[in-house]
Amino acid sequence: MIFGRVKPLDAILATAEKKALHRSLGAFQLTMLGIGAVIGTGIFVLTAEAAQKAGPGMMISFVIAAVVCAIAALCYAEMAAMVPVSGSAYTYSYAVMGELLAWMVGWALILEYAVAAGAVSVGWSGYVVGLIEHLTGIDIPNTLVRGPFDGGFVNLPAAAIALLVTWLLVIGTRESAMVNAVLVAIKVSALTAFIIFAVPVMKMENFQPFSPLGFGGISAAAASIFFAYVGFDAVSTAAEETKNPQRNMPIGLIGSLLICTVFYVLVAAGVIGGVGAQPMLGADGAGLRPGSAELSAACSAIGDNAVVCSKEALAWTLRQIGWPQIGNLIGLAAGLALPSVILMMMFGQTRIFFVMSRDGLLPAVFSKIHPKFHTPHVITVLTGVFVALFAAFFPVGVLADISNSGTLFAFAMVSIAVVVLRKTDPGRARPFKAPMVAIVGPLSALGCAYLFFSLSRETIMLFFGWAIVGIVVYFAYGYRKSHLGRGVIDVPETDADAPPPPVG
Repeated sequence: MIFGRVKPLDAILATAEKKALHRSLGAFQLTMLGIGAVIGTGIFVLTAEAAQKAGPGMMISFVIAAVVCAIAALCYAEMAAMVPVSGSAYTYSYAVMGELLAWMVGWALILEYAVAAGAVSVGWSGYVVGLIEHLTGIDIPNTLVRGPFDGGFVNLPAAAIALLVTWLLVIGTRESAMVNAVLVAIKVSALTAFIIFAVPVMKMENFQPFSPLGFGGISAAAASIFFAYVGFDAVSTAAEETKNPQRNMPIGLIGSLLICTVFYVLVAAGVIGGVGAQPMLGADGAGLRPGSAELSAACSAIGDNAVVCSKEALAWTLRQIGWPQIGNLIGLAAGLALPSVILMMMFGQTRIFFVMSRDGLLPAVFSKIHPKFHTPHVITVLTGVFVALFAAFFPVGVLADISNSGTLFAFAMVSIAVVVLRKTDPGRARPFKAPMVAIVGPLSALGCAYLFFSLSRETIMLFFGWAIVGIVVYFAYGYRKSHLGRGVIDVPETDADAPPPPVG
């Protein structure tokens, strides 16, 4: 199963050592980074999107998405501990299944990280705008706080927060991780408060009917909710900046996923039991598509008086059950903490670009490191500009589904790579081994495929269109410029922009 040129694992490790990022992250910081990336828009915002697709059945959707992600996490943990360099699924695919497929994975990861950062920025905007409106009584025009596909013109707050996080990432990894740890504490405290106030007042009648749109609705919601878990793999992109990665990477990956899953189940139960979560139906009895003009019109007709219409689902829920001040605090916490998710998504994207550039598949300027901050500042700024544009003009649900398509493809490839590498390189040291890999690997790939094809037809078509563009770019640039294709196995130690020396 080889697609193009394969870069040996030993060469990947040697390249990383020659042109490496500074190792400064430990197990606790990695776990905090994972929680910071995972708990965010998925639970704070997409709860409303899931309710529109599945109703109370979104409880099962959360479980389905969590199971698929947990299995994929085992595969990621093995690869990340064995290949502790930046690049995540891209690097793993390069070493196992060849350059062409690795390029496609890296190309898909642009959908995962950059588009996801845009989605979180939009989610942050919804909470901040809602909080300002409730505290001041000022009705901010939708023209300035929603994109053209969501009843407005441009989402200025979402674009602004994306640019602010870009600046923070340019400053440096250690500084970013320290700020992130504080934001994670705020975010976890907010979700804990929501559970304390919402779960005790649950009404069982709000869970009926449990699955108004059938299992198809639950599957569609699971495909969207998968976005709520994908941050865990961003931890693996920090492998090259991790102290003792063979020990710390598995702890960060699996530990952050387990903690987040517990929160998700309890928060979802609080929303459903507190205010109900029945989807709005069209004339044909089917649910209105999240982000559609039909749903926007339906929500406008009832004054956004339903959780499926809310841009700030958790804060809205607490206000409805009689805790308006706590709801405002939840909104404040989300406004303070969601930037940590944007930070990790953009962190992951820049590191993917950094490694692809280091391999020659992208221009060398993308891997240029700032002389003072020691971060890949050029690609960080470029990524930040595109994330700001995504956030300014697209709704959160659309961005989340697009992000999921790229994520699911990448996860499936890692799951396959683990199985293949067990066969092709069985003697390599594996500090962490996925249990029953002959079952876990294929099961993970099948689970990802199941969720991928549960996405909307428009999202699936967009993904394949994006893939075609990626193939064109690869053969127009990457195939000719690839260091591996030119017989290069090393890079300069001091000048990031100089062409790599030939072998021998």
